[in-house]
Amino acid sequence: MELKDKNILILGLAISGISTAKAINKLGSKITITDMKSEEELKEQLVELKDINIDYVLGSNDVELRNIDLIVKSPGIPLDAPIIQSALQKGIEVITDIELAYRICSNKFIAITGTNGKTTTTALTGELMNKAGFKYHVTGNIGIGILWEAVKADRDDIFVIEASSFQLESTRYFKPNISVITNITPDHLNWHKTFDNYTNSKKKVFTNQQIDDYTILNYDDLLLREIGAETKSNLIFFSASNKLEKGVYIEDNHIIINNGHRIIRIMDCKDIRIPGKHNLENALATVSIGWAMGIDTEIIADTLREFEGVEHRIEFVDNIAGVSFYNDSKGTNPDASIKAIEAINEPIILIAGGMDKGSDFEEFIDSFNNKVKALVLLGETKEKIKDTAISKNFNNIYIVGSIEEAVNKCFELAVPNDNVLLSPACASWDMFKSYEERGRIFKQAVKSLRED
Repeated sequence: MELKDKNILILGLAISGISTAKAINKLGSKITITDMKSEEELKEQLVELKDINIDYVLGSNDVELRNIDLIVKSPGIPLDAPIIQSALQKGIEVITDIELAYRICSNKFIAITGTNGKTTTTALTGELMNKAGFKYHVTGNIGIGILWEAVKADRDDIFVIEASSFQLESTRYFKPNISVITNITPDHLNWHKTFDNYTNSKKKVFTNQQIDDYTILNYDDLLLREIGAETKSNLIFFSASNKLEKGVYIEDNHIIINNGHRIIRIMDCKDIRIPGKHNLENALATVSIGWAMGIDTEIIADTLREFEGVEHRIEFVDNIAGVSFYNDSKGTNPDASIKAIEAINEPIILIAGGMDKGSDFEEFIDSFNNKVKALVLLGETKEKIKDTAISKNFNNIYIVGSIEEAVNKCFELAVPNDNVLLSPACASWDMFKSYEERGRIFKQAVKSLRED
């Protein structure tokens, strides 16, 4: 795709916007950036782009679209935003960064999506690429903009992309060589409006794939099992609960690859360092990627033995006076937090609550199953979660105003051998810039508790 001298509008000056601006500047585009935040609020981002000639419209989206050739939007900006609707009416194409990256480079793409597990699977796959000796880039929703990496990359570099539903929604030709969907459960319904819309956005990760590509799906997710019939590529199922005639699964507590003709034992599951059944599923997805790429099985096994997990996902922080603290700030929806509760030993004192994405919390409360002895709530959803808990006869609930107050309250309630788990089941944007900031503040609060 030729971008030289094209007038490109970037909507949103977050990580993807900065990466996009650097990339298309290198490719000779004329750049306009608009963001609803003010110049003062964006001063850190503006410093990163100070050497690039850019027309800015900040504090509003009141942009003249007459000469705009293409819009690259920040993934989180909804498609019903007035500026996007106006652009579409004028016939201006609106895409996200992963679509543009696909159009401007010919590298091999591995795209990983799903409601939960995609960050861990992406990071683990990056470790596998490293151990296998590939030159690679871990990018996308994991917090690294893809476009600046793409314009700097060599042709043989591999891109491991964490792809969100927001990014996939605005793709048209995007076609990874290997696609993965870890699972699909209701999430971001405030943005997608319906579960069908959300599901369809996830399916776009494999929509354009062909017979020489690979689609990897979780067989234990009944929706994905059905969706498998829609794929046109080589389909690989993985399962933590079912023996498969062909695929990657568990037998006698060992990870197995069954290629339809031969059984290959990879490793004992107990040697995987990251805890919980959900992480076993993430490991199986990564094994499937390794199998599709023809990577030696010993390299795959060694990667799983050595990988210690990702920050903010059931991350052990400290043990103070016999009380263990875990940071699962990446638990941004009920299903993710359910998996964290399942992975942590009882008794648990749980910190939850945050921005309301339209989630239902009944299954979240049901998952407590006598493991959670106290619930500490904060954020936009605190009353919603509290009401749901009380309706299910869980009454040991405390409302706080900050992460620091939550940590102190948990320690006050705890006795030796208790586990304090931050797993909010909600997005962070009501109180924090990101789940990463929320997790860092939690860890700092635990550190301060130790110092006190």
